[in-house]
Amino acid sequence: MTDPRRRGSQAFAHDLDAALRERGRQSSIVALAGGGELDIAVLGPTRMHHRTLRELRRRAAEADVVVAHGSTTLDACGIALTGTGTPFVYVNIGDPRHWAPDRLRRARVGAMLRRAAAVASVSPTGRDILRETYRLVPERVQAIPNGRRPERFLPPDAADRAEARAELGLPAGATVLAVVGALAPEKRVALAIEAFALLVTDTTEIADKAAADGLPPREQPDCLRLVVAGDGPERERLETLAHRRAPGLVTFTGNVADLGPVYRASDAIVLSSVSEGVPGVLVEAGLTGVPAAATDVGFVRDVVVDGVTGALDPSGEPRALAVAIRRVLADREAMGRAARARCLERHAMETVVDAWVTLLDGTSRAGSAP
Repeated sequence: MTDPRRRGSQAFAHDLDAALRERGRQSSIVALAGGGELDIAVLGPTRMHHRTLRELRRRAAEADVVVAHGSTTLDACGIALTGTGTPFVYVNIGDPRHWAPDRLRRARVGAMLRRAAAVASVSPTGRDILRETYRLVPERVQAIPNGRRPERFLPPDAADRAEARAELGLPAGATVLAVVGALAPEKRVALAIEAFALLVTDTTEIADKAAADGLPPREQPDCLRLVVAGDGPERERLETLAHRRAPGLVTFTGNVADLGPVYRASDAIVLSSVSEGVPGVLVEAGLTGVPAAATDVGFVRDVVVDGVTGALDPSGEPRALAVAIRRVLADREAMGRAARARCLERHAMETVVDAWVTLLDGTSRAGSAP
């Protein structure tokens, strides 16, 4: 994978590696470069450094198949594995329409994708976009869902919720929203903070729209809390914004090794990204029984069914996202149950790894189990 940080692509790669080994498959996991929270081997000083590519080539020579998680790994494997005879499978987790916006970029990405023995998209929509945009052989592009281990994300009882909130320093009776992810521009966390601030002040426009939708009056402002779990280059700016727009009501945790308490403490997850694939945080929250209010981008709809497992904001505008959050909070128990049922059906790792075993067995140069 690209680096050892605890982000969506890396988390899935880590879980898939463990699941394959549990099936008796020989599997190891490495990062191209960088530092992070996950304790795995790093190949070189930078992702595309010549020493990194040389070490990747050396290790690949001992493998029957390589799985490339994350955008930079496509280029790295496309270059380093040329002529080795070792096939690689590229995992596309994002929306190809966002990350390849111009003709030159599409041409370069397409050339690398055609070097892959197979491409796995986390969404059927993503699979279809890849086939059409890059003119790939349809049989070489498959859809395999993003997966997580359900036993790690269990719905909390009252005691679990109280303990999680105490751990995070939150009032036991508060209505808690959570944003989970990197504090980077593409995650657009400022939008979530602005929407939260509007809920706190409950502007007339939001109140009127909520009333028209038949939603009950809001909770008192001092019962609303927002937890922002993650770190990144925008943290200082976001902390300043939160202090100005909702002083004392937003908690920044930084990176946390275990997101379980964040999910168990929350009534709803807020995702405000400008682009996504199938976000692992929505799967994790859904398995925990936490519904989501999310911008309608990428393949978020694979997890969030509007009005059933959460609510979608099609505009990416603070007032619209605030209304989506209100819709979720008004029916959070039923939506939470529906979210868990959907994620168990579609995203449980046991089911996902079955599809991966079939793909890898068919791709391996050994022609058998990798």
